[in-house]
Amino acid sequence: MLGGWALAALVLLVAGWSTIVARVLPDADDSMRLLEVRDWLAGQSWFDVAQHRLNGGDFPMHWSRLVDLPLAAVIVLLRPLLGGAVAEHVAVVAVPLLTLLAALALVASIARRLGGDALVIPAMLMAGLAIPLTFQMSPLRIDHHGWQSVLALAATRGLIARARVRSGLLTGLSLATLLTISLEGLPVAAAITGVAALAWIVQPRRGAMLRTAMLTLAGAAILFHALTRGPGFWLPACDAMAPAWLAVLAIAATGVAVAAAVERHGPVTRLSALGVTAAAAAGTLVLLAPACLAGPFGTLPPLVYQVWYLGVLEGRPVWEQQPVWAAATMALPLAGLIGAAIAWHDASGEARARWAMVALLLLATTLTALAVSRAGATANALAAPAAAVWLTQLLTRARAIRKQVPRVAATLATLTLAAPGTLAATALNAVPLHGAATTQLSHRPPCSDNRDMRVLATLPPGVVFAPIDLTPALLLDTPHRAVAGGYHRAAPAIARVITGFSAAPAAARIAIHAAHADYLAVCPGMQEMVAYRDRAPDGLWARLERGERFQWLRPVPVRGPALVWRVIHPLREGRSAR
Repeated sequence: MLGGWALAALVLLVAGWSTIVARVLPDADDSMRLLEVRDWLAGQSWFDVAQHRLNGGDFPMHWSRLVDLPLAAVIVLLRPLLGGAVAEHVAVVAVPLLTLLAALALVASIARRLGGDALVIPAMLMAGLAIPLTFQMSPLRIDHHGWQSVLALAATRGLIARARVRSGLLTGLSLATLLTISLEGLPVAAAITGVAALAWIVQPRRGAMLRTAMLTLAGAAILFHALTRGPGFWLPACDAMAPAWLAVLAIAATGVAVAAAVERHGPVTRLSALGVTAAAAAGTLVLLAPACLAGPFGTLPPLVYQVWYLGVLEGRPVWEQQPVWAAATMALPLAGLIGAAIAWHDASGEARARWAMVALLLLATTLTALAVSRAGATANALAAPAAAVWLTQLLTRARAIRKQVPRVAATLATLTLAAPGTLAATALNAVPLHGAATTQLSHRPPCSDNRDMRVLATLPPGVVFAPIDLTPALLLDTPHRAVAGGYHRAAPAIARVITGFSAAPAAARIAIHAAHADYLAVCPGMQEMVAYRDRAPDGLWARLERGERFQWLRPVPVRGPALVWRVIHPLREGRSAR
């Protein structure tokens, strides 16, 4: 197992070496995560996850400190030996690879439980080649998505283990941690507990496992919420663990515990008891937090929803993604469903029951990944052991060919199926797309990545009015402050940035001045700026890109393709940046 992880880690290190050396984090969320860790280690309260260098210090966040812990631990451990900057650099490389190690170890354990040792290596191979999964655990990818997959795998391992208290503890604790990290894990948590409940209906001897899992989930969630929110324990929220969600979990756990009274009755009675429990839990949410029924983004202003949220593709359905990425995301989960069906058909007794649970769980996670693209990583992780079933069968048939040349050819051809997502994406990418409109990305030399904004570090510190997607990296790499990042709790600040770049110059000036900005800075060619230009051809950014000048924006010469202007405020002419 360690050899497989070492090989996967080596491939990821080699493939991403140039960005690793330059420490170019792959996503704005990764930059914000490192900022959060850095601020905490610099003295910001454990209970305060707001970003105080945005929007004049008023930029609330909903993230959990639990994800900060492994990063902070590595930094604190290495800082006396390597210094702060190098310790950070090592942490953002090492922690994702350790996450990958945990994921592969759990995939191997699940595969061994389902199909014995023969299934372990094929399952690890398929997981290691699943791009949606390995991307979330590649060096520099330090946001929470990798840990979500690990915790879902751990909960699944408890689900398929021998039904007893210990397996319930593993499942419940894993799901409590998952939901504390992010409520994005709610669908998979509901799927795992739902499958456990269905298994109890069919096999009442699984009652101890189900009750332990639910009671542990509710109790640990309350404990983690107290430990991570502290004085904010009672604050309401739809986008993170909050009292209403804790009440839902508590009601569900209580209902499952009470249902033990009918455990010796028939399956219809057990199903009815769980139906009452589910209705009570749903009613609790409706009663305590009806606004949450619309989801965490239901209250976004129309401008922010249309321009920003609908452009965050990871939160959108698969059918809105690029076809190549959609194929890469869904191929392995679909293969896993096929493998689970084959294994269920061929199995008997307890093995068949385990495969039935896995098949139901894979169906739920595959549907979730269809609806929300970022769930594809977890769907791929859970699918690997099941997909390995048919891969193993095909390899067995290939190796049974008597003639050497056909046997080798068949074996190699079969091994390509170990990466069905890559195979499907490659095949789709080879198909020419006719009639696709060509879009001019920029009238100016484009930036290569967010490194091009590091030149702003040479300017006197001030408030930078910058694109939403670049702002976290700007804060990470420079001493400046800024206006907004892509985080929905600060929707008014996001709206101000959108208005500043896409409104007519007069209205844009009002928005930029209201942000107390000292600089306006952009990276030409980035998708956000293209979207502003296309949305508003006569907006401020579109006109700046065409080379127009405005008296209240004074160009600042900097190296590279980044464009910077000094914002001239009335009564502030001649003063240095704050």
